[in-house]
Amino acid sequence: MDTSSLLFSNTDLLNLIWPLIIEQLLNITLGIADIMMVASLGEAAVSGVSLVDAVMVLVIQVFAALGTGGAVVASQYVGKKDEKLAGETAKQLLYSLIIISVFLVVLGFLSRSWILSVIFGSIEADVYAASQKYFVWTLFSLPGIALYSGCAALFRAQGNSYVSMLISVLINILNISGNAFFLFRLHWGVEGVALPTLISRLIAASVLIVLLYGAKEYHGRTAVSIKGVGHVRLNFRIIRKILYVGIPSGLENGVFQIGKILVLSIVSSYGTSAIAANAGGNTMAMLETLPGSACGLAILTVVGQCIGAGRQKEAVYFTKKITATAYVSVFIINIPILLFCSKILSFYGMSQETTRLAWLMSVSHSCFSIFIWPLAFAFPNALRAAGDTAYTMTVSILSMWILRIGFSYVFKWTGIFGLVEFMNWPASFGALCVWYAMILDWLMRSFLFVRRFSKGKWKERKLI
Repeated sequence: MDTSSLLFSNTDLLNLIWPLIIEQLLNITLGIADIMMVASLGEAAVSGVSLVDAVMVLVIQVFAALGTGGAVVASQYVGKKDEKLAGETAKQLLYSLIIISVFLVVLGFLSRSWILSVIFGSIEADVYAASQKYFVWTLFSLPGIALYSGCAALFRAQGNSYVSMLISVLINILNISGNAFFLFRLHWGVEGVALPTLISRLIAASVLIVLLYGAKEYHGRTAVSIKGVGHVRLNFRIIRKILYVGIPSGLENGVFQIGKILVLSIVSSYGTSAIAANAGGNTMAMLETLPGSACGLAILTVVGQCIGAGRQKEAVYFTKKITATAYVSVFIINIPILLFCSKILSFYGMSQETTRLAWLMSVSHSCFSIFIWPLAFAFPNALRAAGDTAYTMTVSILSMWILRIGFSYVFKWTGIFGLVEFMNWPASFGALCVWYAMILDWLMRSFLFVRRFSKGKWKERKLI
């Protein structure tokens, strides 16, 4: 292949990927900062916020899935150099996000008491009061979260990840400073955590909408502009294309989150030590796969544009190249994590037994992240970018339920086939069953996604 005329140069790829890595890091930082600040309100507030967040993550996944659908369709039109339909896709995505988010706000507000009582069941009065306040404030932030998610995805579809990175910086500043002001200066309760989220997302969405309205070509790539967005006209042909990608992605992400909640119930059966170790391990896990996640987002943009331009060979070439980049970057970030994992975990203030369990979880995840994670999670974005989302959804759901959830129970019942007894581990170490079952899930995903990619049928999908 003549690399001199490729759709993306090495510089283009670098300029796309490094802001995505920073953006992912900022998202993790914000999550950690929120948890630390909420902790100052006491256990009831922490419990109320965490319960609502467990529900809201499912709703946010819907917006992320629609954003993915819009980004895939828009990126293909960018590759095709069809500025009119790229812009039309952007407008239809925003219309869809506004309609769905407003509907969810109204529905959630009217049925808030029923939702909280049905999902959470019988909880202590102070926890219920905190969760209800936080739930209402979080509900009203949904339109801002939806529009921010969609607009950021549209900029990435054009190949411009720099804007979404800068907006993430803005969100972090507004969110963290807002939390500090409302919690420590005004001494508010959980609403002091939710209000900065509402404000920061609305401001971020507003800035992105203004930037999209005046969007121009980016490094020679077709603009994704929303000029005329005020003249509302629903285009169901475009919306169907967005939903064709978005619905399978939403189902995949939603089922994945439900599965994680079920798996967490297995961990909790091993006691407080296992729960704390699992929380520490999950924080480390986010860091271990951070650059791989960024490369996965880059694959969506690059392969989407290649498919839209009719350059299927380049789609294959760039998928392999960015996946290789994901492997290298995941390897680089995991070496210091493996070396200093125990020191990092010592800052959590956990007991010696809990720290040791968290270390085993983190190290297991780190080692297998280096060899498997990019193929299981970044690589399949090539299939999604081509519109082959039904296949990725089917594989992800079946692998999640059969291997990750199913084998979590098998390992639990067998003591990880006698490993816990053989190693003379404390009973809480049985929680490793969830982490080992997760690795089986990764292996199956990797095998099936590589097999699908190798057959090449995904390149024949016609989305636009």
